[in-house]
Amino acid sequence: MALAEAGVRGRLLRWPRVLLFGDSITEYSFQENGWGTYLAERLVRKCDVVNRGISGYNTRWAKLILPRLITESTGADSIAAVTIFFGANDSALKELNPKQHVPLEEYAANLKSMVQYLKSVDITADKIILITPPPLQESAWEKACLAKGDKLNRCNATTGQYAQACVQVAKECGTDVLDLWSLMQKNQDFSSYLSDGLHLSAKGNSFVAAQLWSRLEHKLSALPSLLPYWRDVDHTNPEASLL
Repeated sequence: MALAEAGVRGRLLRWPRVLLFGDSITEYSFQENGWGTYLAERLVRKCDVVNRGISGYNTRWAKLILPRLITESTGADSIAAVTIFFGANDSALKELNPKQHVPLEEYAANLKSMVQYLKSVDITADKIILITPPPLQESAWEKACLAKGDKLNRCNATTGQYAQACVQVAKECGTDVLDLWSLMQKNQDFSSYLSDGLHLSAKGNSFVAAQLWSRLEHKLSALPSLLPYWRDVDHTNPEASLL
């Protein structure tokens, strides 16, 4: 059978997508042992895990990009889940990092705007997970800043305010939320979760992966494996199994 003929006979295979949208903590999630890699491994043959992390970005810029990533005409119906993971840059101190800083009230409004946009293209609230920024280990991040000739441009208390705003937006919009800022500081020293005071270490990636998977697993558990197990393919008539 010609490939063209097989393509006509067979139904187009469309993998559902899990979209990871965020800043550098999302962009780096596909590195070795990253939390995005963990999700992709767990969802092989069920979903494509798509990394749309953009280092250095904040919610002011992200809300402009989101409609270019997902529209009704480009397969919003195939979205199985979306994570929105911003705040580490928004919460930068205005006087020391005005380019990335976004005021707290605007940050919350931007998150809400992104959730509302997703709902407008028929991505329901149960498919959306907001993720707060992780806590900031100030002494380690100060070393990273000084190495670049900068001053400490973030503080953990301020990051916590943005995390609380993220949690509140999730509550108002009816979405799930992963409050990393609180969870990582619960009864423990959180510094081991961070590689430079801001970005995740190997332990931090494992922590995020486990916490996020606990929220995604029940959402995605009903998704079937795509294409039959190889032992179940009729080798005498593979078209019957595969088309």
